[in-house]
Amino acid sequence: MAHLTSRTAAIAFASCVLAGLSVSTPAQAREVVSFNDSSYSAGTVVIRTSERGLYYVLGDGRALRYTVGVGKSGKQWSGTTMISGKHWKPDWAPPAEVKRDIPSLPNLIRGGAAGNPMGVAAMTLSGGQYAIHGTNKPGSVGGFVSYGCIRMYNADVADLFGRVSVGTTVVVTR
Repeated sequence: MAHLTSRTAAIAFASCVLAGLSVSTPAQAREVVSFNDSSYSAGTVVIRTSERGLYYVLGDGRALRYTVGVGKSGKQWSGTTMISGKHWKPDWAPPAEVKRDIPSLPNLIRGGAAGNPMGVAAMTLSGGQYAIHGTNKPGSVGGFVSYGCIRMYNADVADLFGRVSVGTTVVVTR
């Protein structure tokens, strides 16, 4: 998965939920916080779904915290994975489950289009089923809203996109 085309990357977002049509929001959710869990090294991404928080571990007992939208009831997951791809303005193809729930969706929404739920950027997670991505529906950030993907404000996902690399460890806890 290291070299994905936009079309192939769109398919990798198989469990991401459709978002709305509004514009991006400033990075109002990002802040440096105390993070004293020594089991995570600097550069690790830790997502705590119960808190709807994503932590980018800085080291020295600190992390950058972002508010995120997470999987709705029955769509949450936990485990350790890694970032397998980074995509700017990715295309999105609704997975079968989403298409079944919202049959009026087109089969493909091009990257950068107002109705594309990936927002400005996406980082696919190993296995290809989920991603950490932006949204064009900022009101959904902070809720239990997705089919399993991690949803961020566009400004925040752009910030995180610049901090992580393919291979970065991602730990998702409940």
